[in-house]
Amino acid sequence: MILFLLTWVGLGCWCVCFWWMHRISSRQDAMLEELHEMTTRIEKLSQAEHDLISQVHPQVGEIKEHVENVRQVVSPEKS
Repeated sequence: MILFLLTWVGLGCWCVCFWWMHRISSRQDAMLEELHEMTTRIEKLSQAEHDLISQVHPQVGEIKEHVENVRQVVSPEKS
């Protein structure tokens, strides 16, 4: 009789354990999906930022050249 009762208790424990692990796994899957979506958004933002910097970078070099030219013209040390 005790063996029969312990068998059912063990089976119940296995069922609870299986349900608990399934629940944890479902939460992990949801978290991984959310992280994947977040990294995809970050990747798109990074690409957009890179594109903007690529467009601005040549202009920055030109601006530095113009500033140097103006500095040379305006400089009081000009002979």
